[in-house]
Amino acid sequence: MTVNEAAHEGATVLVVEDEESIADVLAIALRYHRFQVMTAGTVREACVLAERTRPDVALLDMMLPDGDGRALGRELRARCPDLALVFVTARDAPAEIVGALGFGDDYITKPFNIDEVVARVRAVLRRTRPADVLPQRPPLRYGDLELDETTYSAHRAGRAVELTPTEYALLRFLVRNGGRVVPKEQLLRHVWQYEHTPPESTVVETYISYLRRKLDTLGPPLITTRRGVGYGLA
Repeated sequence: MTVNEAAHEGATVLVVEDEESIADVLAIALRYHRFQVMTAGTVREACVLAERTRPDVALLDMMLPDGDGRALGRELRARCPDLALVFVTARDAPAEIVGALGFGDDYITKPFNIDEVVARVRAVLRRTRPADVLPQRPPLRYGDLELDETTYSAHRAGRAVELTPTEYALLRFLVRNGGRVVPKEQLLRHVWQYEHTPPESTVVETYISYLRRKLDTLGPPLITTRRGVGYGLA
């Protein structure tokens, strides 16, 4: 077991899937890798479990008997702001993926490889739960932007910026690199933990647009684009 795997041993995963065979496969694999697993087949069951146990990650099917997975994701995130959301679905249209990634942390299409699902869960945890107990650390600063490394909160010009865990991880990596332009491939590797860059992935561009939408209302444009190279801070 690696250091990263050991750090997340015992993390709780909520699997929301109405097909019992799929839910069982996911639960067995995740338990084998030492995760605590709860399963729910409906939106109602998922809300009850999430309220009672406060999971670290939720694996959500998009189509559930009593509701939509994206709506459930928004509801769970409202109740548990630190909850990481991973959508697992047969829907693979670009619009569906972009819509889900607008507030979720990852998106896996069916049929899936179970080892990939486990790896994606670990990658999300590395972004959203680096350690169970975090030491007090000084904030990261860049101009009028401040990132609190203990509470994982962000402020610009003294005003709070509401960020998802993935948005925070992306912005933190850009801040840590100062004014340097960071290649897209490097962002995918360090923020999304992709070992091999998906040839048509637009996840970086999507999240950069989300950050700009939130940050640029509070001051001058902060994130710069070097076409064909990557992104940096002004």
